[in-house]
Amino acid sequence: SMQDKNALHLYSVNGKYLGSETLKEEVSDMCVTGEYIVMGSLQGFLSIRDLYSLSLSISPLAMRLPIHCISVTKEYSHILVGLEDGKLIIVGVGKPAEV
Repeated sequence: SMQDKNALHLYSVNGKYLGSETLKEEVSDMCVTGEYIVMGSLQGFLSIRDLYSLSLSISPLAMRLPIHCISVTKEYSHILVGLEDGKLIIVGVGKPAEV
C-alpha cells in the first residue's frame, strides 16, 4: 500500500505552478514572513524554508512535542511556538550575538 505523502506546492499570484517540495512531516501550522515560510509539524519540527525555492534555510529544529501553532513577531526577531502540552517556546532569529 502507498503511504500518505505530504507536499508543499508553490503557485504564482496568477495561478501558475512554480514548484513543489515533498515533506517528511505533517504540517500543523505555517506562517509566511517576508521571503520565508515558517512551518511547524505534528512530529515536533520547526522548519524555515525559502519562499521561492522551497528549500530549507536551516536544518529543522526539534521541539520534541507536536507543534500546534506558530507566529513571528512584528520585528521578525523571534518565532513563537505553541506546543501540545501548552508550553510556549520562544526562538530567537538571527546570529547568536543579535539574539
